[in-house]
Amino acid sequence: MIKACLFDLDGVVFDTEPLYTKFWSNVGEKYLPSIANFAISIKGQTLVQIYDKYFYGKDEEQKEINKELNAFERNMSFDYVDGFEDFVLKLKAKSIKTAVVTSSNLEKMQSVYQQHHELLTYFDKILTSEDFSESKPSPDCYLKAAANFDLAPQECFVFEDSFNGLKSGRASGARVIGVATTNDEKAIVQVPKRSAIKE
Repeated sequence: MIKACLFDLDGVVFDTEPLYTKFWSNVGEKYLPSIANFAISIKGQTLVQIYDKYFYGKDEEQKEINKELNAFERNMSFDYVDGFEDFVLKLKAKSIKTAVVTSSNLEKMQSVYQQHHELLTYFDKILTSEDFSESKPSPDCYLKAAANFDLAPQECFVFEDSFNGLKSGRASGARVIGVATTNDEKAIVQVPKRSAIKE
């Protein structure tokens, strides 16, 4: 029996992935022109991990990207993925636990809350990058989310749109549903043992 639903944030709750893809593509072109598809390669990673892997020791570049990202997120429009609000309210009505499990940090979430105060009522728990040490595709974040509800991962559904997120959910042992917002359905179903649903 499914007792909890665990949601990635960008591309699952909010239709923001195209915006972030554009932002990180620009970062790649500006700072790392030799890396193809930079925005795709970093999906699901925390900011700290992106810096450790691609900008280690480059303090000035990190500061500049932080400045650009903070300004970008302050002015972002966080629009819900079509159908999400109705769906999460139905889950709440059935007493199914809900959580956000995101690689975003608390500072970004403050921008989200300013636009959507109701988000805190939709979820029983919101886990951010500060809550786990390993980012997707590691299962760490979803294992911790399940543990927060005193549940086994097998009692949880994970909703993800990125390949790293899908791998993370699967590795945790949860049942995983792929949301075809960032990647198309055909690409999602290539990831073994996933379900793919259209937006």
